[in-house]
Amino acid sequence: MKTEFTPLKNVVTLDAPNGQITWGDAKNFVLFAGPDIIEDEGMVIETGLEIKRVTDALGIPWILKCSFDKANRQSASSFRGPGMKSALHSLDKIKSKLGCALITDVHETIQVEETAQYAEVIQIPAFLSRQTDLLVAAAKTGRVIHIKKGQFLAPWDMKAIAQKAVQAGNSKLLLCDRGTTFGYNRLVNDMTGLVEMRRLGFPVVMDCTHSTQLPGATGESSGGRSDMVWPLARAAVAVGVDGIFVETHPNPAEALCDGPTSLPLKNLEGFLKNLQLIFKTHQA
Repeated sequence: MKTEFTPLKNVVTLDAPNGQITWGDAKNFVLFAGPDIIEDEGMVIETGLEIKRVTDALGIPWILKCSFDKANRQSASSFRGPGMKSALHSLDKIKSKLGCALITDVHETIQVEETAQYAEVIQIPAFLSRQTDLLVAAAKTGRVIHIKKGQFLAPWDMKAIAQKAVQAGNSKLLLCDRGTTFGYNRLVNDMTGLVEMRRLGFPVVMDCTHSTQLPGATGESSGGRSDMVWPLARAAVAVGVDGIFVETHPNPAEALCDGPTSLPLKNLEGFLKNLQLIFKTHQA
């Protein structure tokens, strides 16, 4: 059985330090992976070296994912990171050491220009997906833009959002699903929505970790169901996505942000082998 997805006319390419990366050609899926936020350089390097080892062995294109700030934490006392300038300098050193590209998110227009100096892919958070000024500023950098679908939006609503970036002169767009709000403390994923978004003409990414989030579940922070990361990823790859987004940590129980949704780093190799097998089976 062939994958539902066929090559797109709007293939997105990136010349990364670890080789050219392509979304939309239906030949492979690209992996965004790393810890949710930079806690310290050592932890990110440890995580990145293991991801690099596994992805090199499996031939999976990989971009390091790590945030410099988490501006949407539920509690004002929650860890947000070391600050933009310090974190970006650290991430630049880390990606140079690992020989990889970087994806990180921005929350305000004032952050975009400086972030674009360090990150090859700029991420628009789901809560901010309709923020026109932020989208336009990110688009004008010429970087690849990863737009997460708001939890409050239908897949087809992303057409108008993508057009904001296109009208600003940038069609290097990736559209991402990270779950849709359903009742209290619960997100759901509609696999047909991945197909709907891809029919808009842009590559599609599945965020398999944030989709397991239980927003505000503890009262002070979000909970999560990391045991559901694998089922969601398998389903998305079987449908035929262009990319998989997964946050991973050496010890999720001690992670300073989104530990309950993070994939344990020790499970990454088995996870990716499983996904790769499914992807190849559906391309046969």
